[in-house]
Amino acid sequence: MAALANAVSDGYNRLMSTEPRADDSQPPVTVGPWRRRTRQTVYENPWLTLWHDEVDRPDGGPGIYGVVHFAGRAVGVVAVGDDERILLVGQHRYTLDAYSWEIPEGGVAANEDMEAGARRELREETGFEADSWRFLFRFSLSNSVTDEVGDMFLATGLRAGVASPDDTEDLAVRWATLDEVLAEIDRGEIHDLMTIAAVQRYALGVRVG
Repeated sequence: MAALANAVSDGYNRLMSTEPRADDSQPPVTVGPWRRRTRQTVYENPWLTLWHDEVDRPDGGPGIYGVVHFAGRAVGVVAVGDDERILLVGQHRYTLDAYSWEIPEGGVAANEDMEAGARRELREETGFEADSWRFLFRFSLSNSVTDEVGDMFLATGLRAGVASPDDTEDLAVRWATLDEVLAEIDRGEIHDLMTIAAVQRYALGVRVG
């Protein structure tokens, strides 16, 4: 995913300088008020595929649409300790070239159960496991350009263990109260959208019931 910007540029240049690679034998596909006439794969790796679609727009005119398709789904965990503090994970995000404090989150393969994926991500990133799990909400991310969707969970009854992050992850872990996290969101210090949405949903449940 880190190389997506360069891949988009390189792929688009190849697309514009070569003969179309779309499978014209496929019939047009109706997508709501849109009609997809052709689809070309510009770039792909084990995690995502970039498609270039030729479409008929809702107004009937011709157009193009770029779609980033994710092989898996996203998952996030609001992990709350017995003292009601929230567990946060910090890492430098390559795409932003900026440090980001977030809830534990990651990807879930198409053949993996979402709650099982949430349990795995919490354990891998922080070492913690949880006795109680509750589904919070389903979400879509950047849905004007990507089909990425995911689920958010609340985890309580935490038990410490040993973390086993991926080779690409250099992680830090810290605890913060709900008020501290909300204040960091207000100041723009926490800017990850999954974290903002999940913590706000958790706060709503705590304060409204």
